[in-house]
Amino acid sequence: MAPTKKKTALSRLRWGLLWSVPLLWCLASQAGWLTFFENKALDWRFRFRGEADAPVKVIYVDIDSQSLAEIGGFPWSRSYFARVCSALIERAGVRAVGIDVVFSENGVAEAIDWKKRVDGNREFARYLAPTPPVVLAASYGAAIDRDINGRLVFRQLPRVDRLAGGEAGEPPETPAFRLSERDGARLWSPAVVGLIDTRDGGTRAVPAYAPTAVRTYLHLSIELARLHYGVPADGVKIAADHIDLVRADGVRVARIPLRERQFLDVNWFSAWTSPARNPRVGFSTVFAYADMLASGKPEERAAAETFFAQPDFKNAIVLIGPVDPLLQDLATTPFDDLVPVPKVSIHGNLLKTIVSGKYLHPLPEWRGVAWAGHAITLALTLLVAALATAGGARGALAKLGAMAALGGYVALVFGCFRAGQIVLPVAAPLGAAFTASFLGVIVQLIEEQKQKGRIKGLFGTYLAPSVVDAMIESGRDPELGGHDAEITAYFSDIQGFSAFSEVMSSAQLTELLNEYLTACTDIVQAEGGSLDKYIGDAVVAMYGAPIELTDHAYRACVASQLVQRRIAELREKWRGEGGRWPAPVHGLRTRIGLNTGECMIGNMGSRTRFNYTMMGDNVNLAARMESGAKSWGVYTLCTEATRRACERHGDRVVFRPLGRIVVKGRTQPVPIHEIVGLKEDVTPRTHECLGLFADALERYYARDWTRAEGLFAQSGELEPNLPGRTPGVTDNPSRVYLRIVAHHRAEPPPEDWDGVFVMQEK
Repeated sequence: MAPTKKKTALSRLRWGLLWSVPLLWCLASQAGWLTFFENKALDWRFRFRGEADAPVKVIYVDIDSQSLAEIGGFPWSRSYFARVCSALIERAGVRAVGIDVVFSENGVAEAIDWKKRVDGNREFARYLAPTPPVVLAASYGAAIDRDINGRLVFRQLPRVDRLAGGEAGEPPETPAFRLSERDGARLWSPAVVGLIDTRDGGTRAVPAYAPTAVRTYLHLSIELARLHYGVPADGVKIAADHIDLVRADGVRVARIPLRERQFLDVNWFSAWTSPARNPRVGFSTVFAYADMLASGKPEERAAAETFFAQPDFKNAIVLIGPVDPLLQDLATTPFDDLVPVPKVSIHGNLLKTIVSGKYLHPLPEWRGVAWAGHAITLALTLLVAALATAGGARGALAKLGAMAALGGYVALVFGCFRAGQIVLPVAAPLGAAFTASFLGVIVQLIEEQKQKGRIKGLFGTYLAPSVVDAMIESGRDPELGGHDAEITAYFSDIQGFSAFSEVMSSAQLTELLNEYLTACTDIVQAEGGSLDKYIGDAVVAMYGAPIELTDHAYRACVASQLVQRRIAELREKWRGEGGRWPAPVHGLRTRIGLNTGECMIGNMGSRTRFNYTMMGDNVNLAARMESGAKSWGVYTLCTEATRRACERHGDRVVFRPLGRIVVKGRTQPVPIHEIVGLKEDVTPRTHECLGLFADALERYYARDWTRAEGLFAQSGELEPNLPGRTPGVTDNPSRVYLRIVAHHRAEPPPEDWDGVFVMQEK
């Protein structure tokens, strides 16, 4: 597969992941698997928003531990409720009373005083007969179905409270409580009934109404809101997505939005333990003061009148419900998530929601599909994932942008809820964005690893593998443009290469060059050098760039001698192959020039095509060392700067000073040195030669031509490279200086001569 096709396939894989991940999260959200997390996120928003006020007073009358202790075990005679409701409505001036207690005969002990219980039922029924603003609780009492509109429908009436003395039978066909006497006579009590059930038994949503074959039952909180506004029973208008409360004069006082055609979300205004927003009083306390209203003692009647005259009661809505833990009517709320609190608080907060109009506003749906939430999930995921997986020079900035986008969305979620009770999805968008970004980054890392491998392979053609590894690990790219750096420049060339092309075919020449260049390049790179270029048979390399090497001169000098050693091995190999190679190949020699100094390093060339290379006077001087090696009869020539830099890092390399020269194109003299070899390869004979040569050079500078000539002749006999005996060798330093001494003997230099030799050739 071509690289472009591979890149396209990887791009498609990445975008496929980016699209599939949010779709999976949307499906999980639609299936309800994320409800737990969404609910937790909603709780955090409630606590972030804090407690809120409502334009309706709600007072709780608690069936608490004290009431159970003072009145007796539950269930109580219903006469207690009749007296408490009567006192609250007629004396305290409350607008309505809601009773969050299911009046059922189930669980009533057989040993109770049934006459007393029936009398209590009669008293409560007679009180309810004129239909005071009291709402009794009803709970689902039959299996639940759904109609064609998706609403919950009940096969029978909800199990309402039968004010009976234990008589069995089906619920009545009219919305009333049946009161039975022992003689079978029946009396019907038309009471207001409100549902107290919640969705899934939680504290977040309730069914706003329940249609049955007989009538439609409203939730307890809606019935209380109706009584608060003074709306008649027929003023409740149920539509597909809302319920209107309309007064007798036709004015709509409230519109209650419905979710899924039937449900109403609870907006929680405060914690249960907030005394300012949830004033509470014990049931036994209210009952005691209600009893005192009929007391024969004036001081008790006065105390009762004072109690019910409290301004907090005036126009308030009272909710009577169980709060004692033994009655097991507790649940956690957004403000009370650690310790369960009485569920009667659900009805109080729902009433506050309706009267204040502060409804929760989830995003719109279409046929049960949360399309708006899914759109947010897709949009946020693509934005964050695209930023998180962005590469290039601004990749880090893009990743910060991805984090900012996530943080911005979280801020938007909390801000929208605080400002307008708008409920934006959290679990799916954040989960999808994070997951897709994570997978996208993984794919990106895989791509980058492959790219690094490809780059390593490409750079490995030019640089040593160790250098490539160092570049990758350091994270530094070669700088665009140029920068100054101290390096050691390396030039090598085959001696007399033009003669090879005359006696060899192009195929043979190519094979020879490939073997030669491979050997040279492998050694150069193995020592940390970077290949600059090939110029025909010439090898140009640098040590110390693009990765800095403190011992670049030492490495370059060692590499030059390892190359010379390898070329000697190749000569033996080629000679051993018989007539395959012509005679010039058997004596193939390479000359190497080195110089150390500050050079311009960088990408040089045009904007569309460039080469990482070196430039400057010190580079030119290295090239002069390579070409000048021929004039001195040596095969590795370097400058004084290279020798000094090399010796700072080891003594493995053996040098021979050759004097001071002025190369063509320069005016300043440069001390030059032959690299004779590595210490382990230099023989005692060669060391003796170097000693004699050094003495001869000293006599040369002293103009002692006779003594210099004699010493150079002696060193010439010990030279490691002797013409006629060493294959490919045509000269050596001792022979060169013998010719120079002969020239100066015949034509003595001027008096101010300082021993500098001016080269006439490059």
